[in-house]
Amino acid sequence: MSAGHTVVTTGPAPESEPGPGPGPASQPAAGADPVVKEMQRAVDGISQRMLALTVRRLERDVLVSRTVCPTVPARVEYELTEVGPSLTRLIKPLTDRSLCHRSAVAGARRAWDGDTG
Repeated sequence: MSAGHTVVTTGPAPESEPGPGPGPASQPAAGADPVVKEMQRAVDGISQRMLALTVRRLERDVLVSRTVCPTVPARVEYELTEVGPSLTRLIKPLTDRSLCHRSAVAGARRAWDGDTG
């Protein structure tokens, strides 16, 4: 890995995790690291399980690497691979657009939910 890639550290690694990929689990425990909690807050409505599954898929696609640290309790770290920034360049314009229109989308969702709820 080249220097400067983002490292995300989760809390203790549980014994197993449903979902794709072999190896130890990556789903953060209830007392997860503040970085994971920050990621959950940044992605409105994402569950801890969905966040874990998404990161595992990114690992499977060689966009992030995963390291289980031999500590007690165990820690799991995620880091962008050299392939990761290529995706970042593609996703950033979409992210910028969604942030720009976030309030309009939220209003439309509230109106829709009110009409169909």
